[in-house]
Amino acid sequence: MQMKAASVAAVSASVGLSIHKGKTKVLKFKVIIDEQGGSDADVKARIGKARVALLQLKNIWNSKQLSANIKVRIFNTNVKAVLLYGAETWRTTTTTINKVQVFINSCLSKILNIHWPDTISNSLLCERKNQLPAEEEIRKRRWKWIGHTLRKSSNCITRQALTWNPEGKRKRGRPKNTLRRIIEADMKTMNNNWTELERIAQNRVGWRTLESGPCSLTRSNRRK
Repeated sequence: MQMKAASVAAVSASVGLSIHKGKTKVLKFKVIIDEQGGSDADVKARIGKARVALLQLKNIWNSKQLSANIKVRIFNTNVKAVLLYGAETWRTTTTTINKVQVFINSCLSKILNIHWPDTISNSLLCERKNQLPAEEEIRKRRWKWIGHTLRKSSNCITRQALTWNPEGKRKRGRPKNTLRRIIEADMKTMNNNWTELERIAQNRVGWRTLESGPCSLTRSNRRK
């Protein structure tokens, strides 16, 4: 980081520019990486950040002048976007999906002023305000990201990390679920492989058609 900062300063100085220390801000990529490869800590942090964003907009949720539809649109852009930031690379489990869904449902109930003893089913709540279930939305984001990644150069580290398959022995017992295994499970259901996905990804229209496949899997599993 120090070398990069020095390089930027040198190039800037060559064209008559200087870095103002007092006006310089340092930003970090705030995603929690778990040593065990899970996403539980990051999901917990995202829920915390989204809750803060929700509370900061308390006046909007309590407003009598704004319609419910406008409030939900604000929720999608200002709260839900914070909640699902980086969700496309989460190693999702039933527990993490439930945590995200419970938070979304509680937010929508608060925004729509639905309180006990008034009740509404979660499916009806999502349907009424055009909200995709958390599992379906995360899967949709994941496959959209996969398409973008597979269109990148083969030298791109993001693409290499996505398609890299480490070799070696592992400990006995059931292997832990990983992002790659989640993706490959979807691929198996769709009768595709990495080579076929790389070919389809080059055609954006064709890829958008393919994206609907994993989402339809989520809906069919939910009906069962």
